[in-house]
Amino acid sequence: MKLKQLEGLLGGLTQFPAPKVELEQYPTGPHIASRMLYTAENSFDDITGKVVADFGCGCGTLAVASALLDAEHVIGIDIDPQSLELAQENSDDLELDIDLIWSDIKNLNLKGFHIDTVVMNPPFGTRKKGADMEFLSMGLKVASQAVYSLHKTSTREHIKKAALRDFNAIRAEVLCELRYDLPQSYKFHKKKEVDIAVDLWRFVPNAPRSS
Repeated sequence: MKLKQLEGLLGGLTQFPAPKVELEQYPTGPHIASRMLYTAENSFDDITGKVVADFGCGCGTLAVASALLDAEHVIGIDIDPQSLELAQENSDDLELDIDLIWSDIKNLNLKGFHIDTVVMNPPFGTRKKGADMEFLSMGLKVASQAVYSLHKTSTREHIKKAALRDFNAIRAEVLCELRYDLPQSYKFHKKKEVDIAVDLWRFVPNAPRSS
């Protein structure tokens, strides 16, 4: 599938009608999501034929993108049941088969699943300090091949140090810097939209894990 086609299909997905501020629910736009998954597949062969888990899947954008790129099995995980309903709706609309799990990332139990690749756009940790680290830590525990994640560029050094020193990664690489176009989603947002610089990371876990 070509990048433009992938972006077009992701652009048609239903997004949060009433995002929850405490969960930092911001949609992963089709521009960023398509490039993230396209890079994971075309540069590293980490999606097609692989088992992919989307952590904090929200409306299912990254899970849907993985399925469209012919992942063998896609699992979407989120703490918010309303988000999972939307993710189900989006996958049904495109006739995709995605398993959805209702769980807090901290309590995630994927026993019995072998996960090759984790993809995620985690909370940036602005409302709940360290939320991004919880996602990264768990991602590196369950992925056998790679973790792809978006983090604020301003936290680059912190992310790299934590991944290599604390979370058992053997490689932590920024693939590119992207502009995250954040629309006005909540009452406290003063501007119509804000551009945030984010890094697209690829982390490689220390050793393949068996579930």
